[in-house]
Amino acid sequence: MSGLVLTLAPKERVLVNGAVIENGDRRSRISVLSPRVNILRMRDAIHPDDANTPVRRACYAVQLVLSGDTDPQAGRLPVLRQIEELSQVFTDPDSRTALSGATDALTEDNYYGCLKALRRLLPREQRLMATGVRP
Repeated sequence: MSGLVLTLAPKERVLVNGAVIENGDRRSRISVLSPRVNILRMRDAIHPDDANTPVRRACYAVQLVLSGDTDPQAGRLPVLRQIEELSQVFTDPDSRTALSGATDALTEDNYYGCLKALRRLLPREQRLMATGVRP
């Protein structure tokens, strides 16, 4: 059987279709067999106050869809616009690949895949911000 396999640390929290689930006292593995399930590890979640850069804002917008706080159809176009804006700054081949993957995932309603692709840009954005270049 295929599907997503989550390995959770003790007391780790995960958001599944808008519900926060906390693991018990021991490490565990959970297999998610249903397709199109919105899952977000709480340790990977971006706090609203931390959505203070272009890539973080795009990630946060996708995260809102995964958490059930934004309707997927209403959230798609603004995220596509954010990805387009990011493509004006991130022009290297690796970034282009990540942005293309984010766009493809988004058009397939795969918001987790979109978030995963966008998160690949976070270290690059951090380096740009440290050198004074504003994405």
